[in-house]
Amino acid sequence: MGGFFGVVSTQDAISDVFFGTDYHSHLGTRRGGMAAYDAQIGLQREIHNIQNSPFRTKFENVFEEMQGTSAIGCISDYDPQPLLIHSNIGTYAICITGLINNSKELIEKYLAKGGHLNAMTSGLINATELVAALIGQKESFLEGIEFAQNEIEGTASILILNNDGTLIAARDKLGRIPVSIGKNENGHCVSFESFAYKKLGYTEVRELGPGEIVKLEPEKITQLKKPGNRKKVCSFLWSYYGYPTSTYEGVNVEVMRYKNGKILAENDKQLNIKHGLDYIVGVPDSGTPHAIGYANESGVPFARAFIKYTPTWARSFTPTHQKERQKVAKMKQIPVRELIEDKELLFVDDSIVRGTQLKETVDFLYNNGAKKVHMRSACPPIMYGCKYLNFTRATSDLELIARRIILELEGEEGMNYIEEYSDASTIRGKNLRKTICEKLGFASLEFQSLEGVIKAIGLNPEDLCTYCWNGKE
Repeated sequence: MGGFFGVVSTQDAISDVFFGTDYHSHLGTRRGGMAAYDAQIGLQREIHNIQNSPFRTKFENVFEEMQGTSAIGCISDYDPQPLLIHSNIGTYAICITGLINNSKELIEKYLAKGGHLNAMTSGLINATELVAALIGQKESFLEGIEFAQNEIEGTASILILNNDGTLIAARDKLGRIPVSIGKNENGHCVSFESFAYKKLGYTEVRELGPGEIVKLEPEKITQLKKPGNRKKVCSFLWSYYGYPTSTYEGVNVEVMRYKNGKILAENDKQLNIKHGLDYIVGVPDSGTPHAIGYANESGVPFARAFIKYTPTWARSFTPTHQKERQKVAKMKQIPVRELIEDKELLFVDDSIVRGTQLKETVDFLYNNGAKKVHMRSACPPIMYGCKYLNFTRATSDLELIARRIILELEGEEGMNYIEEYSDASTIRGKNLRKTICEKLGFASLEFQSLEGVIKAIGLNPEDLCTYCWNGKE
């Protein structure tokens, strides 16, 4: 995934961009970067590896090394950025968030004849550089951004810092991820997360619409392109990767998760599912508010049966390799044995993707004396790897536990009945849940329904992307 933050001001912008970018650290783990514009110095840039250190520690000297009244920063899960670009339409800094699925085709179609792109160590092309090359196919930023977004299969929100200190911000074509504008007495800011600039004293102006492009100056915002009519906001913003204080399309993440957990509990009541539960527990961190909502509705007390030790390893997905991630996740889980031993526990997790880490969590609970462990997923079964963002993205759909179980139960023929497997009321749906219980050690398992997630979010279903659950674009 990733996120960006930018400021155009009459005052020095470095401090606000430093802290604003740092507030996006939950969205990425590999690279952090900042670029700034100063009338005397021009454009400046720094990029650091943040795989083993948080953004703020790698950029703590930026106040001495960089200055300017305009600046942008980004957190990236993949490519180094922002990049400094010299092109036919000017010199500028650029960063993006999103995912490009047709890089090879774009390079062959538009860049094979003349020009070149730098290859990274892996041989892959930096997606941000590719976007800049596509923008450079046209004679203006507006035309270039429109062209790039129309040609890209996937998603690209774009933030540009011009060599005159102005910013250009573009939300991705279908608005899958947010871009929000704020202001203070000295200028304007643009951000993935609106809470980031509110903490810095900016007030909200508005979110950009899908495909909308604006130019930001200290004293004004100029709309370069009106938003499109079609919107497909990623539902996982609320279910999983959005920060609890975040609000997207007017819907707060934490509030949505309480509602979602409440609906899960209501579903269990309607199905007359009863257990001798001692506690409702959330798989920390993003599963916790879903569990609180479930506990409030069910009347069973909420408890934190284990705590994640986060001072040194803030995020379980920080290491690059799965084996390292699993080891770190295990090291972070510290039990409160008094809340586990001889207890029947119902856990709520934000989602069940591959199942590997969750199996280790269940084993950990039984090893600490749990009597029974029930599981509820705050999302429907994930059946499709995301084509639009790097979160929940699988290189193969068969990495997803739900798809693996279907293949095991019915072979390739089962892929014709994915909708039935998602539905808990069908024979296939019951078999999916029963088999996952056997493999992962759950006493019972249920998933939130697609209708339940949409109800918890509260937006028009047509405005939400639910591809990872139902494969519909």
